[in-house]
Amino acid sequence: MTLHPAVEAVTARIVERSAASRSAYLALIRHEREKGVDRRSLACGNLAHGFAASGEDKIAIRGGRTMNVGIVTAYNDMLSAHQPYGRYPEQMKLFAREVGATAQVAGAVPAMCDGVTQGLPGMELSLFSRDTIALSTAVALSHGMFESAALLGICDKIVPGLLIGALRFGHLPAILIPAGPMPSGLANKEKVRIRQLFAEGKVGEEELLDAESASYHSAGTCTFYGTANSNQMMMEVMGLHMPGAAFVNPGTRLRQELTRAAVHRLAEIGWDGNDYRPLGLCIDEKAIVNAAVGLLATGGSTNHAIHLPAIARGAGILFDWEDLDRLSSAVPLIARVYPNGSGDVNLFHAAGGMAYTIATLLENGLLHGDIMTVAGDDLAAYAQEPRLDDGKLVWDPAPAVSRDEAMLRPASNPFQPDGGMRLLQGNLGRGVIKTSAVDPSRWVIEAPARVFDDQDDVGRAFKAGELEQDVVVVVRFQGPRANGMPELHKLTPQLGVLQDKGFRVALVTDGRMSGASGKVPAAIHFTPEALGNGPLARVRDGDRIRLDAEQGILTLLVDEAEFAEREPAVPPSPALGTGRELFAFMRHGADGAEQGGSAMLAGAGL
Repeated sequence: MTLHPAVEAVTARIVERSAASRSAYLALIRHEREKGVDRRSLACGNLAHGFAASGEDKIAIRGGRTMNVGIVTAYNDMLSAHQPYGRYPEQMKLFAREVGATAQVAGAVPAMCDGVTQGLPGMELSLFSRDTIALSTAVALSHGMFESAALLGICDKIVPGLLIGALRFGHLPAILIPAGPMPSGLANKEKVRIRQLFAEGKVGEEELLDAESASYHSAGTCTFYGTANSNQMMMEVMGLHMPGAAFVNPGTRLRQELTRAAVHRLAEIGWDGNDYRPLGLCIDEKAIVNAAVGLLATGGSTNHAIHLPAIARGAGILFDWEDLDRLSSAVPLIARVYPNGSGDVNLFHAAGGMAYTIATLLENGLLHGDIMTVAGDDLAAYAQEPRLDDGKLVWDPAPAVSRDEAMLRPASNPFQPDGGMRLLQGNLGRGVIKTSAVDPSRWVIEAPARVFDDQDDVGRAFKAGELEQDVVVVVRFQGPRANGMPELHKLTPQLGVLQDKGFRVALVTDGRMSGASGKVPAAIHFTPEALGNGPLARVRDGDRIRLDAEQGILTLLVDEAEFAEREPAVPPSPALGTGRELFAFMRHGADGAEQGGSAMLAGAGL
């Protein structure tokens, strides 16, 4: 199938814009391969430190003739998504020995959960945890002991952070190894119903906790299609998983065999393997476009409007929201996974999942098939489903038709023709809106503004009945430089209640919304942010705002001269406690949301 002209044009645009930075990146990884630190160049004292505690693998690692896989793990046993990783390293060492290789845990990275910190002070560390993870990954791989890397991570900032860090060692092959989603629990629609009843004071905390614990009930990622599961989708369309690994449940034999296959493959594609495939060549402009196409086609998380530009920068590639917007106009929405539909990722997987998704997008010219993947030279390898045949891992072609068209459709018969993630522009700056979960009758909202500098003040105004009207809720001073750009998902139940009462409601913010947020139109990530006298700092209560997601416009309907003369609001003082003061240097150095909101990348000149 011929590549879709819009996909081809956006790719060409990115290639042209990135020519100098991509060339510099490729020169870096060539230098690291040829003249950088590697195990064979280590002095005896350095090398001895590296294998001192390696037990039965000591002779092999010392000899330098076998592939040594560096494991970077995001394991902790407090978070359901990362708890399964606890036993992975010991299993992976056994798998490596099966093919004459070795494996060592190179290091660990933090893995925080926005679900635990949502609406709390810890959420202000969330975005910057991505940079911390990237830095931790770089520290882990800096020892020069490894010929390939296994990256164990799955949730929101963890996968982007692992990739950004590993890309600084892009001469090393790497495979992302997921752990899978938990089995389905309480239906998401019922969970949302209980949350809204709690927001209205109609049920108590005990009923709310019962509902939440029935939803989040075992090991594995949450089953809604938020940032974590969007991560796994992107790794598949970028060719960085073993094919079909994304949504196999933890604790199953199939999951274990996919991990074994990943370790075996790392021995083949590693430094001295028969099929060398460095990460820095796997992640190129086409792979980044594939990630964006997959995000749009499946209705993925808006958080990747920040993470994808940051990952791309790590590989010397410049990707912006206009690229995303142009792709959105051409890429159809083919999946309805909660919050864009009623079913969860387990039902999406059962309907055909990533194999069917990739097959139909390739068939319609919407994905680049000709990319270097960890599995082969073509993305077609990912249009397959893994299964066990008498205990042996095999792959079958994707189903010819979706097994459930309420969940997953062919690209030729989509749920809607647009990918549903659009660039908004106007006199308040640039932002992003996700329309795929919003009823089309609410894509255009015009109403007076109610302005807040703190999300808790929104909750207090809601409880006081002050928002019971058509309203555009503006929550500012929530950008990267102000307070670390926390998610504002805590507002979703209250705004949902107002919308269900018949009011025309929208949110405008320089902060983020959760990948699980949906039905209320939300203009988010606005840049320039309010801190530093961005336009949002001059919005006042009662100003009329028009949000038009159909045309990609957000406009403050105030006389231009009057607006220019207004004094900007005074920003809140930086908050202390919960470690937030330790991240002050990241806030001060962060660049804009469209560039990824990163002090680390800005400081490195990337």
